[in-house]
Amino acid sequence: MKLLVEPINTFDIPGFYLNRTAQAIAILDEVGSDNLFVQYDIYHAQRMEGELAATLAKHLPRIAHVQIADNPGRNEPGSGEINYPFLFAHLDRIGYAGWVGCEYKPAASTEAGLGWLAAARRAR
Repeated sequence: MKLLVEPINTFDIPGFYLNRTAQAIAILDEVGSDNLFVQYDIYHAQRMEGELAATLAKHLPRIAHVQIADNPGRNEPGSGEINYPFLFAHLDRIGYAGWVGCEYKPAASTEAGLGWLAAARRAR
């Protein structure tokens, strides 16, 4: 069983204790369990830290799940400032083999909010 900890940005949830990747890694180190990992939520990381590609590469062995939403608005990929085609290719380049989960609010309908997936598949 893998246990995950997820840093959450303090703009959306003020006062949330765990809010940066380095802080999560420090907790993993303190606990010292071989089944404790980071759930890297790209939306929260962008809000708190930026440097998404570098942080993913640096901490890849400690990341067991990647979750996506765009910023601003926590809408579907391609609706904001995050370069998802680059990040998906980067995850491949650095050898990420885990799942990529979606946790976003579609800007319009659910069906329209899935349009990014077809474009991402064509880009591969």
